[in-house]
Amino acid sequence: MGKDVKKIVRQTLPHITLRQMQIFEAVVRLGGYTRAAKELGLTQPTVSMQMHKLGDILGLELLEQTGRTTQPTSIGREVYDNIREILDRLAALGDLADSLQGVVRGPLNISVITTAVYFMPHYMGKFVEAHPLVQPRLIISNRNEALERLRTNQDDLLIMGKVPENMPVKAYPFINNEVVVVARPDHPLAGKSDIPLQALADERFLVREPGSGTRRAVDQLLASHGVTPTPYMELGNAEAIKQGVMAGLGVSFLSRRNLDLELSANRIAILDVREFPLVRRWYAVHVEGRRLSLVTRTFLDYLLSQDDPVMELSGGTPARGPFPVRREVR
Repeated sequence: MGKDVKKIVRQTLPHITLRQMQIFEAVVRLGGYTRAAKELGLTQPTVSMQMHKLGDILGLELLEQTGRTTQPTSIGREVYDNIREILDRLAALGDLADSLQGVVRGPLNISVITTAVYFMPHYMGKFVEAHPLVQPRLIISNRNEALERLRTNQDDLLIMGKVPENMPVKAYPFINNEVVVVARPDHPLAGKSDIPLQALADERFLVREPGSGTRRAVDQLLASHGVTPTPYMELGNAEAIKQGVMAGLGVSFLSRRNLDLELSANRIAILDVREFPLVRRWYAVHVEGRRLSLVTRTFLDYLLSQDDPVMELSGGTPARGPFPVRREVR
């Protein structure tokens, strides 16, 4: 059947528009007309009409509804694979032309976990200064939303602190993420040295949602030392936690990168707790097998080779590149 589908696509190709191929690819990848319409900037009726036209041209039933999700039929999946190959080759041709001209241009869609928003604009800003024809887009979401975007290939790269273990991806570590214990400056533990972890057991903890990578890493560290604090408040992002800490609602764990303004204004204090800072890594991640555009490859190389501007601004030690080994994480 594979050869038959290839033959059908080849014979009908002159009658298929590039836009129809792009729409079909988006509908299958995203699992529905609404998401495809949103990504492509079209109305849902337009997407539906173009899919009917594509099916009529090919003489095949391409899509079927499964619950609330639109899925390709068995033949539709083969058509999808062929169309993806065509679109990839067209994109590669455009990249080749740009490369020969020495030009880096086009869209760059970067998705970030909420806490990465404190440093990624710095990197993207410097990159666009060097490549002004790049069209940057920064999408901010929580971990669950970001993983769904990663699964459906909606972005070029996802910046995250914990790489998913149940998804085939390639991940590139590029900077450290130091998680510290924070409190209001007038907290009884502020200014003390070498505070044991057990001293935190009775504190009121402000925590992120259960899916947060930072929360999971901290919970694992505390559990390994027999400390099981009860969350006092659950808050949806780092900014809300900072406000809670400054209001005296409790203590928390935050990335050192999020705290420059609050520390300089003496609104938050970092507690000197044993086993902290908890050093993790930030990763640039994409689905395994994804063809990276010239813009994405260039930006990824840039991430891996640049000094850390945020650490330099905050007086810390920059994590210097280049990183010769791009570790693949499964």
